[in-house]
Amino acid sequence: MQKITPYFWFNNQAEEAANHYVSIFKNSRIVDVTPMIVTFELEGQRFLALNGGPQFTFNEAVSLYVDCETQEEVDELWSKLLEGGGSEGQCGWLKDKFGVSWQIIPNALPLLLSDPDPARAERAMQAMFKMRKIDVKGLEAAVEG
Repeated sequence: MQKITPYFWFNNQAEEAANHYVSIFKNSRIVDVTPMIVTFELEGQRFLALNGGPQFTFNEAVSLYVDCETQEEVDELWSKLLEGGGSEGQCGWLKDKFGVSWQIIPNALPLLLSDPDPARAERAMQAMFKMRKIDVKGLEAAVEG
């Protein structure tokens, strides 16, 4: 059992949100459902979702960072998380229809941003700043000049 579990406060959509997330990520499942709390796992990580009422809402101070192997994975997750009313942010960030912030980041991004050549790393950063969904080919082209 994991020692620290993310706990989400939803108005009244805890089960809807958990089902949505489980449908998107592989190796995911609903563990338990009660009228107040839904326990679910995404890629083996346990989460709790509470039907807590409208007192609190999500903001960008906390986000879920998803490490993606390929551009295809970025594209798929981006599309599915925006489904039903989400909104795009800058630099690989988005908010889903429940207001939860996500960072959908390809493995290539941190590698390009930490290029030993400062000019190449800077070009990668400047290209990223112009993007919503991260485009690996666009980053690589920028790095090459």
